[in-house]
Amino acid sequence: MRKSALTAVALFFLVSTSTLWAFEPDTNSEMQLSVAKAILDVKNSDPSIEKFFKESAGYAVFPNVGKGGIGIGGAHGKGLVIVNDKAVGRTSLSQVTIGLQLGGQVYAEFIFFKDEVALGHFQRGNFELNAQASAVAVTAGASADANYDKGVAIFTNVGGGLMYEASVGGQKFKYESL
Repeated sequence: MRKSALTAVALFFLVSTSTLWAFEPDTNSEMQLSVAKAILDVKNSDPSIEKFFKESAGYAVFPNVGKGGIGIGGAHGKGLVIVNDKAVGRTSLSQVTIGLQLGGQVYAEFIFFKDEVALGHFQRGNFELNAQASAVAVTAGASADANYDKGVAIFTNVGGGLMYEASVGGQKFKYESL
């Protein structure tokens, strides 16, 4: 049931819009359909983000990252790495945070790689973003002035929930070629 609903949503978006940035999901893959929907959602939230999809060497999309915490928190999500409009790998992120935090939320995360060097570093595995790496929360026009830091640009698009947070932690990623 869930797969058929995602298929219907993806097909609706594919037919009703011509701006899927050329990434055409395999309609038999629930993950690819989720990624396609996350891409459409973020573009609807901030159309200026399209430049990152067009100009990056590749990008990772985590369509559903779950985050929660009470003092100690964590986040986890799975996604895909896309290069030249094709899914080339699976990826996952894990995060542990310590500090003042309470609540939970679900969000989509997008990591854009400026060049082949940054993309290659991610694909070699054991990639980490330290606590100082900052993500831009997507709102209308938020990405217009955003730029790459050390070869990556990170954006989040909140899907739901409420999280109060003043914590420190980093994200760790795993990568597996398709």
